[in-house]
Amino acid sequence: MKNSKPLIRRTFLQERFEVLIKKQLNGQATFNDLTELDWIVNRDPKLRDIILEEMQCNDDNSQPNDYNPEQWLTPPSTLQQQSLLSKIKHWLSKWFITKHHSLTGVSN
Repeated sequence: MKNSKPLIRRTFLQERFEVLIKKQLNGQATFNDLTELDWIVNRDPKLRDIILEEMQCNDDNSQPNDYNPEQWLTPPSTLQQQSLLSKIKHWLSKWFITKHHSLTGVSN
């Protein structure tokens, strides 16, 4: 009796890779699963190249034509410079609070 389907030979790593990818896509992958997936991908150069090509194709399709990376870069908000007097007050208040806690035996 002969099957009509051709046999597909897969290694343990290929099978494990498929299982882990399915878990990742379903959102059920744990940190250990993702670490194992990373290890499998980094171990097999052919698999790594395939994944990098797929990522490149997905990046090309997902970016709109008017994509501008500078739109995400915002200048840092301006911080007001503290005066020397306010810095000294802040330092003294921290110092006295820690001294008070150390004298009374209160721990943080």
